[in-house]
Amino acid sequence: MIRENQRAVASGYLALFVLIVATAAATYWMIREIIAEDPAGIIISALVITALAICFGGLFIVNPNEARVLQLFGSYVGTCKTAGLRFANPFYTKRKVSVRVRNFETGKLKVNDNTGNPIEVAAVVVWRVIDTAEALFEVDDYGEFVHVQSESALRGLAVNYPYDAHEAEGAMALTTHTSEIAERLQAEIQERLTKAGVEVIEARISHLAYAPEIAHAMLQRQQASAIIAARRKIVDGAVGMVEMALDQLSSKDIVALDEERKASMVSNLLVVLCSDRGTQPVVNTGSLYQ
Repeated sequence: MIRENQRAVASGYLALFVLIVATAAATYWMIREIIAEDPAGIIISALVITALAICFGGLFIVNPNEARVLQLFGSYVGTCKTAGLRFANPFYTKRKVSVRVRNFETGKLKVNDNTGNPIEVAAVVVWRVIDTAEALFEVDDYGEFVHVQSESALRGLAVNYPYDAHEAEGAMALTTHTSEIAERLQAEIQERLTKAGVEVIEARISHLAYAPEIAHAMLQRQQASAIIAARRKIVDGAVGMVEMALDQLSSKDIVALDEERKASMVSNLLVVLCSDRGTQPVVNTGSLYQ
């Protein structure tokens, strides 16, 4: 595996000054040799000017948050990350690699979650290159590699968890444990991209929904679950209020109730407290037994 080797290269400003002065001197020399009609001097001065022209090819610019990977006839020499005008061997190939932070959103993937329900999921991935040598030489196209592996990791994560906590009580779900899911997604993508010299800064689900063919049925299921949960809470509260009412009636000796009267009172209170509509009172002018 080829790892990044940062290489210090010379400043390009001094090299540019020296090359300009040398080229001017060589041109003046060639003109004098032409005037003197000296064939040997003309050839030598022309060769010097040609060599200086080749040396100008050693100048290159490194922008901020950018790197230049240096190669000599196919062999990796090093990476220059020092911004500014630089000078290196003119025969080096200087390939530009951006080390800026980048992000992209995966396409909407249609997968089955842990319980077999078809869902649509997409994610936003923030990444950057931290090893330029691995990015260029270990994979064919590191940008495409990041996209494909991120979608693969997202698909693998989605099939391992249920869409909602109602699908599996107590289990980690995609909709209810967003922070934990994001951390696991980031770790999964990072594991796949380490070989490409890429660091995953953040990965987070940006779109999550049931597939269109079951969305209506699942909405009804969620509504039913919400109604059941609300009813359970209402019943728990009503039972507590009935118990409190009976205790207070008994402790304050307001009225003595036998078991049948208690049952009737409990029934009436539960109807009033648990009903989702306003109740109409009925006044009993006789006794309970008439």
